[in-house]
This record gives sequence, structure tokens and C-alpha cells, in this order.
Amino acid sequence: MTRVTFSPLYLQIRERLVQGLQGGEWRPGEAIPSEIELAARFGVSQGTVRKAIDVLATEHMLIRRQGRGTFVASHLEQRAQYRFLRLRPDEGEPIQPTSRFVECRRMRAPGEIARALELKAGEGVVMIRRQLQFASVPLVLDEIWLPGNRFKGLTAERLNAYSGPLYGLLEAEFGTRMIHASERVRAVAAEPQQAEWLDVRTGEPLLLAERISTTYTGRPVEVRRGWYVTRGHHYFNELN
Repeated sequence: MTRVTFSPLYLQIRERLVQGLQGGEWRPGEAIPSEIELAARFGVSQGTVRKAIDVLATEHMLIRRQGRGTFVASHLEQRAQYRFLRLRPDEGEPIQPTSRFVECRRMRAPGEIARALELKAGEGVVMIRRQLQFASVPLVLDEIWLPGNRFKGLTAERLNAYSGPLYGLLEAEFGTRMIHASERVRAVAAEPQQAEWLDVRTGEPLLLAERISTTYTGRPVEVRRGWYVTRGHHYFNELN
């Protein structure tokens, strides 16, 4: 006997809104139709639409702006640019880092990366390495893996010519917005190459954050390994 699962109506409307976002009906930074217009479109009450939008707002897909409407969230907004960056100073206010790209090349995906990105064995990927510097001090070394077909045209020259956040570039020029990220964090010892780029001693303790980021459909579109120097800094995460 087939078991039928019930999905509340507001979650069904959420799924239809996500389909619109994924399909590019509403682009990042743009306003979506009003609750009244969406209610008429989907044949449901305004309250049901409001509840669906509330869910998408808590998931950082939509942003409500008082008196202006509801907008598609964007990595280009100031408050969203470093939403996934968790390194904070032990004292004083956080400062925005500057990026320095040290490598960008295309290659066949290693097995572990192919599995994480749900690619076929040997499929092409883009591998990026960059430093994040805080007040000119390198504190983060990122190793970033992206599906090659999705990010055709992403080169070292294009990265170095762009002055905004990396996720903003991937969103604006390649139509890919990172929605969710899952991370594993553990302590490691700095290997020689990491020590050189982070200006620490080989063997010095670092935090390694291994991240998989997904877009609207839940498909993985980024694997990232970030090595963090925590002298005078700590990894911060707020649990709600």
C-alpha cells in the first residue's frame, strides 16, 4: 500500500515560489509580486502566501523591507556579503576582510570532490585558492571547488578584476546563489604550504572548516575548505 504524505498548503506555495526563484522569474535584488497578487495567482488566501514568504525569509531566500515589499535576497547586499564567514576578533568590532586570489585553474574533479558536488568521475571543476586578509594580516586560506560547466568563463583575471565578495560575482555573472551551507569544523596542524600562505609556523594549530554549499534546489555547487588562524580570533556561530 502506497503511503501518501501530506504537505501543508503554505509549504506547497513555498515550493512554487522556490521554483520561480530557481527558474529566474525573480532575480536577486528584485521585488516579488505582492501577497495579494500571489494569492490570486495561486488561488489561496493572502495569509497562506504570507506564511510561505515568512518561511523563505527565515531561510534567507527573501527579505521583507518595511513599506517597500518583499525582495529576493542577494549576496551583493552589504549585510549578506559575509553571512557565511565566522571568524571574529577576540576584542573589538569585526572588520571586513580583503581577498587575495593566489590560484585559479581548471582540472578533472578528484573523486572526493566529484562525489561531494554530485558530478561524474573526472568531470571538470574550477579550483580556487585565496587568502582573506584582516588589516593586511592573512588569517584565512580558502580552497574552493566549483562545477566547471556551471562556471564557464571564471578565470584568475576575472576574479582579480572583481572588487566585491566572491559569492556576489558567482550570483551576478553566473546566476548561482548560495542558499544553504553545511560545515564540519576540526583542529588541524598547518602543513608547509598552508603555513607559508598564512605566515605561521609549520605544525601550528589551525581550524579547518569544510563546507558544502547548495543553491535553491538543494544541489551542491561549492565545496570549500577554509584554514583559519585563531591567534586573537575565534570561530563564531549563533544558534537560534
